[in-house]
Amino acid sequence: MDIHAFARLPTTTFADVLTRDRVMDPSIRPLWGPMPRLAGPAYPVACPAGDNLMLHVAIHRAPAGSVIVCAAGDSNWAMAGGNVCAYAQQRAIAGFVVDGAIRDLAETRERRFPVFARGVIPIPGVRKTAGLIDVPVVCGGVTVAPGDVVVADEEGIVVLPKGQAEAILARAVERADKDAKTPLADWVKAHKARIDEATRSLGI
Repeated sequence: MDIHAFARLPTTTFADVLTRDRVMDPSIRPLWGPMPRLAGPAYPVACPAGDNLMLHVAIHRAPAGSVIVCAAGDSNWAMAGGNVCAYAQQRAIAGFVVDGAIRDLAETRERRFPVFARGVIPIPGVRKTAGLIDVPVVCGGVTVAPGDVVVADEEGIVVLPKGQAEAILARAVERADKDAKTPLADWVKAHKARIDEATRSLGI
């Protein structure tokens, strides 16, 4: 699988060919910018509220190129900080998607390590409780399984099921090519026709 091919397309194009359940909650967003588009196979973890042990385990176990996807128990504690992000980057982890918060944002921004999360909080989590690792988890309302393709940018985060990723990519590429070849004047003409039809059918 050529991950670079997925990174070439914006999440908006993937969203045009995906169902809503494959798009994460918009509250999970890039924490610094402009951030390059993040794409890679998912390495999912789930942490109990206030505990970040499984994310810390993941930075040692996840293969290079992985996107560590963390379903945090809440956003009241940081799931990762500057050193965790720095070591993940050193290990060639592609980035983090966290349904929760992190801390030490300035360090992460300076190193340009991609992190998508709900926000930042200075309070560190503890590392005492086992959670889930390298199994399906729910993050941002989306079920994410190991090896699913995660694509994240300033428009949002999409998750392509591993077994369907190549087919979805092909449909997205086709859509992108069609859009690129359509002059604005032609788009406007077709758009107006659709809007006129919609308003007629509604009696507006």
